[in-house]
Amino acid sequence: MGSEEHYEALELDAAHSDMDSVLTAIRVGPQGPAVAAIFELGGVVVDDLASASAKRGPSRRRDDEVAGWLLDSIRDHPDEGSFGRFLHSATRLLAGRTETELDELGTRLFKSTLYGRIHPEAWRLIRAHRAAGHTVVLVSAGPRFAVEPVAAALGIEHTLCTRMAADDGVLTGYTEGRTLWRSGKTEAIREFAAASGIELRNSFAYMENSADLTTLESVGFPIAVDPDPGLAVICAERDWPALTFRPRNPSRPADIVRTIAGFAALIAGAIGGVLIKSYTRDRRRMADALMKFGTGATLRTTGVRLRVTGAHNARSPRPAVFVFNHQSQYDVIIVPAVLGGGVTGIGKKELTKNPVFGPLMRFVGVTFIDRADTARAKASLEPVVHTLRDGLSIAVAPEGTRSFTPEVGPFKKGAFHIAIQAGVPVIPVVIRNAGEVSWRDSMVVRPGVVDVAVLDPIDVSGWDPANMHDEVERVRQLFIDTLLDWPE
Repeated sequence: MGSEEHYEALELDAAHSDMDSVLTAIRVGPQGPAVAAIFELGGVVVDDLASASAKRGPSRRRDDEVAGWLLDSIRDHPDEGSFGRFLHSATRLLAGRTETELDELGTRLFKSTLYGRIHPEAWRLIRAHRAAGHTVVLVSAGPRFAVEPVAAALGIEHTLCTRMAADDGVLTGYTEGRTLWRSGKTEAIREFAAASGIELRNSFAYMENSADLTTLESVGFPIAVDPDPGLAVICAERDWPALTFRPRNPSRPADIVRTIAGFAALIAGAIGGVLIKSYTRDRRRMADALMKFGTGATLRTTGVRLRVTGAHNARSPRPAVFVFNHQSQYDVIIVPAVLGGGVTGIGKKELTKNPVFGPLMRFVGVTFIDRADTARAKASLEPVVHTLRDGLSIAVAPEGTRSFTPEVGPFKKGAFHIAIQAGVPVIPVVIRNAGEVSWRDSMVVRPGVVDVAVLDPIDVSGWDPANMHDEVERVRQLFIDTLLDWPE
């Protein structure tokens, strides 16, 4: 079957330049590892980094210069002159550095900068391709030091990038073999396909630059993402789909001002809630009012709206152990706002030092655990069982820490042990896009809509506490499936 027939069957053309159409095509199209999904790193998986590179002026610290070079390596280079200057700078910056040093620097760069620039739309596409059994490939003209940390975070096993020459682990400053730019990228993809049994006529490629035209032409399903003017014209001429991703811009002054106002609203709302219910002299009712008025005021002031599916599961049955995926510090506002009253939480000990959240979380009865001391952490959780038996629900993030991407990390079993001991159900709370309004390590909040799905309760009474790995993994898979195919 020719590529034209594929397009007609999958409705993957310029008239279907939207995420839903492409995701549907992935699900109903050819399946299995013989189908490749080829993603360009710069501009497709990671937002355009031209502004980030431009802001890095001359630096006295060589590490800063190399970090700037790594950022520059994965952004668009529109012509040979730009790409040539980039390669020439490697001679000065990389010569004499070890591969181990660059690996460590690349990892630090991902955790400080790149993770916040990953397009959530790209993550959804990558997840859909993985679910279809496709061979996902991340390609870039940059070196592996910039590419591999992103690939690892997104669960991508295959990378194609420009190799840097090294002598006994020490970089020479020169490239080894061809560079993966323009035809070099296409040749590398074709060689990989031939060696891996990939059928390129059934495969997908996501590119943004007209310099990658030959790569798009090499596959059956070419898809442009935020195409440059030249590629946009080609898409119109050839009836190719062109997706538009939301920019992952750094914080603006207005966002910072709005966030400061949000903190003030949180404190004022929390105090107001306590005062409103102070006549009852009931700490629980005051705590519930604190969460209701504090989170409500914060959401309004920061311009964040919650769109909740399955809200009835947040109200009943109670008590329950609510488990949620954790990507943003803003989750401490989202979760209590969705669950309402009658709930407290479990948090890391470090939060007690937070001047805003620490006192508020102590007031509502959050149990703090020391993650560095497993024995002490387990002992800290014992009173939580009594809390549940007394009728108060618990909210906990089983990943144990915030993730750098929307990917759901491994689940710890503590929350499930607590539910079994207390004889209460587990209720998954899936948060889709909190990382879009507030990045993992940022306190700054941007306006937006956060989708939350509260799934049906899970009866854990029949689970074996000594052997529940498979059951916990099935709960984690519920999160993954829900993020991939959001309920209406």
